Amino acid sequence: MKKVIDEVKKINREYNYFNEIIENPKKEGKGKLDGIYFSVKDCICVKDVESRAGSAILNGYKPVFDATVVKRIKKQGGIIIGKTIQDEFGFGGFSVNVGKGFEKPLNPFDKDRVCGGSSGGAAGIAQKAGFRHVAVAESTGGSIVNPACFCGVIGLCPGYGRVSRYGLIDYANSLDKIGVMAKDMKDIALAMDVISGFDHNESTSLNVKTSTKDKVVNIGLIKESAGKSKISGTTESGFGKGVDKRVGDKVMEGVDKLKKLGYKVSDVSLPFTNKYGLIAYYLIALSEASTNLSRYCGMRYGAEEKLEGSFNDYFTKVRSRHLGEETKRRIMIGTFARMAGFRDAYYIRAMKVRTKIIEEYKKAFKKFDLLLSPTMPIIAPKFSEIEKLTPLENYMMDILTCGPNLAGLPHINIPCGFVNKMPVGLMLIGNHFDENKLIDVGRKLK
Repeated sequence: MKKVIDEVKKINREYNYFNEIIENPKKEGKGKLDGIYFSVKDCICVKDVESRAGSAILNGYKPVFDATVVKRIKKQGGIIIGKTIQDEFGFGGFSVNVGKGFEKPLNPFDKDRVCGGSSGGAAGIAQKAGFRHVAVAESTGGSIVNPACFCGVIGLCPGYGRVSRYGLIDYANSLDKIGVMAKDMKDIALAMDVISGFDHNESTSLNVKTSTKDKVVNIGLIKESAGKSKISGTTESGFGKGVDKRVGDKVMEGVDKLKKLGYKVSDVSLPFTNKYGLIAYYLIALSEASTNLSRYCGMRYGAEEKLEGSFNDYFTKVRSRHLGEETKRRIMIGTFARMAGFRDAYYIRAMKVRTKIIEEYKKAFKKFDLLLSPTMPIIAPKFSEIEKLTPLENYMMDILTCGPNLAGLPHINIPCGFVNKMPVGLMLIGNHFDENKLIDVGRKLK
């Protein structure tokens, strides 16, 4: 174990993937995960290890319990080595919105580029680890497949309810999902088998078994894609405006490989999801986030200040000093969207749109076993390029990944080549409870 921790420390000094490294990790059980080391995203609680969701407002918070996923991993022989860095509370797609006092993770292929987000540290160490390793991460609108794509690893985001969220520091309750990243599909499958299933502590967790009896035959190629991007230099890829042609071409090479393997691939259109998905996602996610973050006021845990003036003055001082700019922006937008005078016009309407999006996916799955698109419309951008983007242009990067997250559908990133020495990802989306189909096809494609 010492050799592994020494390697982790060396990688971290160079790439900033960990907020916390466990100096003397212990093997607590024995089972399916023997010999596998696990990193855990900072928003997932590990007993007696500082868990801050990437935010300075939670400095000093050490949970007195393990999240259910962590407990199950330990029981089966998995060894927890530390907490990976992320965008503060998951608020970002590039891991540049880290909390005050935290370092931004650097892409394992090019230190001038981002890892993706919000699970940037998880994806980075999943790529760089020279030992058998699985990164446990979390997704709200694409935070597993996005960084997995930019860092060239497999990233599986299960369907909503497949994995217990007990012990997760919430972003948006109706959207959050815990999944895994690794370089080896065998380890992805093993980890998912262990962490999935019903949990008495978590009312949205499901006790549904997956089956591989139904073979995948038809795959739908989603025609619509991203909106116009400042970073993408070329936009005629066959997927729609905003997808870099070079990225689209690599994804089409993956499609050709699937055809050679005997799968039937044909076009499918999701116009409603393409047009309204991103808008509905941000209204729902930010409304729920502003509610969840109201607990961080300097009274019960984490950062605190000298108590003086009114309670409102005290709360304002704590939150102003310890929350980052993007977190404050999202709290304000979400609070506005759920105010009494605007709730019906924004949040409730977005929830109705979400239902329509689910219906559109369900209609597509009557014809197709899986759906396919690029994971991200571009390769990992440089830090200097992101600095030129407006907040809205940052949000647009989620346009390919927000749909399956809104619908609670399982989806996976499969590396499918390189552009300018940077990885490109292909995303497969399955119907509810079809994680095993994604793993099966992904294994053949990888």
